Amino acid sequence: MTSGTTPELIYLDHNATTPIAPEVLEAMLPYFKEQYGNPSSDHPLGHRAHQAIEEAREQVASLIGAAPEEIVFTSGGTEANNLAIRGSAAAADPARHRIVTSQVEHPATARPCDLLETQGWTVTRLPVTASGTVDPGTVIEALDTDVALLTVMLAQNETGAIMPVHVAAAAARRSGIITHTDAAQAIGKIEVTVDVLGVDLLSIAGHKCYAPKGIGALYVRSGTPLQPVLRGAGQERGLRPGTENVPSIVGLGAACQIAQSRLDAEAQRLRALRDQLWADLSGRISGLTRHTPTDNSLPNTLNLSFPGVLGWDVLALANRVAASTGSACHAGQHTPSETLLAMGVPPDIALGAVRLSLGHDNTPTDIEAAADILVQAYEKTHRR
Repeated sequence: MTSGTTPELIYLDHNATTPIAPEVLEAMLPYFKEQYGNPSSDHPLGHRAHQAIEEAREQVASLIGAAPEEIVFTSGGTEANNLAIRGSAAAADPARHRIVTSQVEHPATARPCDLLETQGWTVTRLPVTASGTVDPGTVIEALDTDVALLTVMLAQNETGAIMPVHVAAAAARRSGIITHTDAAQAIGKIEVTVDVLGVDLLSIAGHKCYAPKGIGALYVRSGTPLQPVLRGAGQERGLRPGTENVPSIVGLGAACQIAQSRLDAEAQRLRALRDQLWADLSGRISGLTRHTPTDNSLPNTLNLSFPGVLGWDVLALANRVAASTGSACHAGQHTPSETLLAMGVPPDIALGAVRLSLGHDNTPTDIEAAADILVQAYEKTHRR
């Protein structure tokens, strides 16, 4: 069975967070102990810490086809998104006062856009199709000379749908618009190359790709105007001041190197397991609804709705399967996922949704056992 809080737990919540890879932890440990220097210090301990950061910068850059000097380390994906969105807004031409985004962004993108809206910016939130992606034509129609920034996530965190970022970015570039993509869910799962995408800014979250929590990075294409959100000393080219988190930066670099070495093979393996899980569940439960696109989606992600029940209730009884729902519960009242509603999914079906996201440690045995547990949990819930 997979690793988890108990030996019996089957962890299918990798889109929420991943365990730190053993090789990543091993790479980090010296920088918690003997290599504890401040990277800004002018002595051997400081020099070694600085060198470790620059090696990690090269590893992160290599994974996405960037130049090392275009990588800025942050405290995570949320800070990277804030720096990209608020920093580009602060550096924008005053004649450009509009941001274009989608209705299904992660809160780490949506909330900075909301904040700018309270400060006088206009935010255009594009609808999505039934498959959960923005239509390229809709994006192109929304772009004009008053737009400073286009920010659209690369892969949707709930459904795994992959957005047509490369098409949108090409249209934005023709209009002199900066393009940002939140690639937190895509990094390490699919090939991500900044020049293929054509983006100017790209966010990475370490804990989504077997690195620690509390570390991330922002790719900033050379020449892209950007103002820092935080103020302090001159670390990270002045864009992200503060003494660097050396152990976690080293961990992110190691995780990116591992991801690059196994990307294609792991994607094929996870896709086969994901498809087997869908086949096992849909073959035994009539009326199951799949929200993850069959094509053009993350290979590890399966979002589906159990008919006639709450997804929360199914997972409560499937206590050996660690997974999540996109719905929320407040004071005992369940509300459906805003992402699924934006896709046109009826509220009663959306309330039955669960997200099953696979990872490196999952095996065919896990998938077979998880299907059995989920089917049994559904049958118990449905009989209530």
